[in-house]
Amino acid sequence: MGLGNVWRFPYQVGEYGGAAFLVVYLALIAVIGFPVILVEFTVGRYTERNPVGALKQIGEGAWTKIGWVFVTAGFVILSYYSVVAGWVLQYTVYGLQGNYAADGAAQFGATTGGMMSILTHAIFMAAVIAVVGFGIRRGIEFSVKLMVPAIILLLVGLAVYAGTLPNAGEAYAYYLSPDLSTIAANWTSILPAAAAQAFFTLSLGMGVMITYASYLGEDRNLAKDAVIIVGLDTAIAFTVGLVAFPVLFSGDLAVADIVAIGDGPGFIFIALSQAFSNIPFGSVLGAVFFGTVFIAALSSAISIMEVVVSYLIDERGVDRVPATLLIGTAIFLFGVPVAYDGSLSWLTVYDELANNILLILGALLLSIYIGWVGTDIGLEELGKGIRNLGGWGTAWIWALRIPVLVTLVVILGLNAIGAYEAISGIIG
Repeated sequence: MGLGNVWRFPYQVGEYGGAAFLVVYLALIAVIGFPVILVEFTVGRYTERNPVGALKQIGEGAWTKIGWVFVTAGFVILSYYSVVAGWVLQYTVYGLQGNYAADGAAQFGATTGGMMSILTHAIFMAAVIAVVGFGIRRGIEFSVKLMVPAIILLLVGLAVYAGTLPNAGEAYAYYLSPDLSTIAANWTSILPAAAAQAFFTLSLGMGVMITYASYLGEDRNLAKDAVIIVGLDTAIAFTVGLVAFPVLFSGDLAVADIVAIGDGPGFIFIALSQAFSNIPFGSVLGAVFFGTVFIAALSSAISIMEVVVSYLIDERGVDRVPATLLIGTAIFLFGVPVAYDGSLSWLTVYDELANNILLILGALLLSIYIGWVGTDIGLEELGKGIRNLGGWGTAWIWALRIPVLVTLVVILGLNAIGAYEAISGIIG
């Protein structure tokens, strides 16, 4: 649970038609996300390696190179993920100071570039380095056991409060009542956006699930674990919508304004902070909300960092602490252009390439491998910890072979077109 749930999800909903996006997103989580997470689980536990090492172990020829797609995606994503988390830290401080501006766009513009943005990017990466440097048990597991329950409790409390706001009913209608004609008319934009969001929020295609599964014992039921992870992650994202949209609709913003502001990564910063400035106890509520977002960002960032760090540990024999320092510093430096550039152009380029292309590509290639080449590996590993796999395993394989493959090919094609147009617009 991280920025995918609480930063990216609300602005994707706002940009792509409210409940129309939500319906497509939930469908893709079930039909595509669940089968693909099982692919990464089986590969990770079977090999007990990071993505690069895992594919070297089970693949031949070009298949051995797939792991680099996952590691590259994680590296690029964390470089701008950390910058956004730094902005979240600044907005938490704004709330504590009672300093949310009535002009949310101006405040966001002043936050997203320059030395302060670089400083908060550095602070966040330092925190990630510290946690991952302590290792799996003392660092990652201990931290997540504290952070995840805190995220859940804070979000549920915020959702209950948001439901008492004056325009909550109108907000729920926008968020929960889909217009199917909107989906039919805009599916070529909604489908790839929903898929990219599903993969980002479930950490698919960036090697997180491969790496974490490599630490699992053979007694674990991978299907059960997948259901828990997918269900809990989706529930968190859904709950964020129950917080964000009632706040927006009760903050003197019309639906048209919300949709316009929702068209971009500044959504929660501009729209929510502006709304917080117009509701009772808004500063306190805002500080709690953005503090929750920061905790969520940290809990997820350590997962992404572990993917790249585990490569140096497993494949290069580097000790954990120097590996973490080296990778963390490299990621920080790669993210500096995003932090310094207040126009969000670098963020758009990084996000289009990593989230919309590399995540889908990595998942597609690995699904093809398990579905058509390494089928025995997938079935053998999935069967461990499950008393009677039976026809469920066959159904999973055929889901990978046809509906998952076809859907991911279509989505990758649409995303490639969108990425080309977006990057060309920036360069042009």
